[in-house]
Amino acid sequence: MAKDFIVAIELGSSKMTGIAGKKNLDGSIQVLAVVKEDSSSFIRKGVVYNIEKTAQCLTNIVKKLTTQLKMEITQVYVGIGGQSIRSVRNIIAKDLPADTQVTQDMVIELMDSNRNMQYADQELIDVAVQEYKVDSQYQIEPVGIQCTHLEGNFLNILQRKAFYKSLNACFENAEIGIAELYLAPLALADSVLTESEKRSGCALVDIGADTTTVSVYYKNILRHLAVIPLGSNNITKDIASLQMEEQDAEKMKLKYACAYTDNNEIDNNMKYSIDPERQVESRKFIEIVEGRLEEIIENVWYQIPNDYYDKLLGGIILTGGGSNMKDIEKAFRNHTHIDKIRLAKFVTQTITSSIPEVNAKDGTMNTVLGLLAKGDQNCAGNSIDPNRDLFDMKQAGTVSTEPRRVRQAAETEAGVIRTEREKQLAEEEARRKKEEEDRIARQQAEEEAREQARIKKENSFWNKAFKGIKKFGSKMIEDEE
Repeated sequence: MAKDFIVAIELGSSKMTGIAGKKNLDGSIQVLAVVKEDSSSFIRKGVVYNIEKTAQCLTNIVKKLTTQLKMEITQVYVGIGGQSIRSVRNIIAKDLPADTQVTQDMVIELMDSNRNMQYADQELIDVAVQEYKVDSQYQIEPVGIQCTHLEGNFLNILQRKAFYKSLNACFENAEIGIAELYLAPLALADSVLTESEKRSGCALVDIGADTTTVSVYYKNILRHLAVIPLGSNNITKDIASLQMEEQDAEKMKLKYACAYTDNNEIDNNMKYSIDPERQVESRKFIEIVEGRLEEIIENVWYQIPNDYYDKLLGGIILTGGGSNMKDIEKAFRNHTHIDKIRLAKFVTQTITSSIPEVNAKDGTMNTVLGLLAKGDQNCAGNSIDPNRDLFDMKQAGTVSTEPRRVRQAAETEAGVIRTEREKQLAEEEARRKKEEEDRIARQQAEEEAREQARIKKENSFWNKAFKGIKKFGSKMIEDEE
């Protein structure tokens, strides 16, 4: 078994997936192990609702991966997504003296001011720099340009503070070390979109079980990110309203559902079998499926900013398990009037594996494979001792909770999110730095005050008079000698 590998975990609404893989010298990735656990009872719409059950599920996944790999796991890469993720635009402006040349420090000051923005009940987890306005011109790189007005345009990615804290608490409770928290939609986009699509403008639509994530790109920059609380499970629940169990509704969806059916092709006499005893009219079934899917598509299109309606030259790219529905491209084409629709069934990286879930290439593994591709730190620990209990993780020290070097927000790359522990350590470090700066400033102020007091004393009337008398006395003594 490989002595070095990367481990990534995706917390989905229906399944939590753990994956381990090894990066080869040629850039390809060999998937070594995949573990899936049902998460529907404690993760809803991509958000952790039960910390204890989520922590237990994480522990189970790490244990099972460890058993398969026969190696300890020291840390994991984790994707953040779900309904609480959203993006907001923000502008930070600075007026400058005439003919001032923009410096890197000025740009960093704008970025820091934006990072310090406070949002009620929201955690600012990532920032996508849009462009800089230098006087009246927009620039991607403003350093070196002369101007009197500088603006930074930012896309701030937010998450509900409560959900951010819950996610961090799960890994702390499970005592699983985090190598990196990563914004899952960005990891997915980097793994399924082409450079041409990002540059010319496109919308990536990831249809999951409980949510649909919309990411808009233009000129290689993320322009909008939104998570819609609707997914393929909503279609299943609507089918279940035809008086059947959800598990039967899911089977019917997979077997019969089609995203678009021409009205002239519907046979009013046809019926679909629920089980040997029950049937449902095909027209009623089709109307239910298409009605819910139309709602999802309309919500997706509503999330496209008006400024980019005519800029999606790269089209719409569909991925995720929900994109497997027959004729879904036709349904999106009819409702959005965008002709260029592409299904992203697999990532662009070269992946080798003997595992059926990976080789299925049905879009369900794209996000976790994208997270795996982002990993660059070895997650492997020591070899497993065959004489000990593989499930005695705490005693064996399988996982690591040692914090990494404290990174400031400006040091993180796009999509990387600092953990709550990192944020606390960074805040403590910033506080210590400020206290030291304040101490030095006070010391300098005290020294300046003493110097000013000394000068004032030397220049005072009585001091000058005393010096004059002393000088006169000295002269008298010299004359007598």
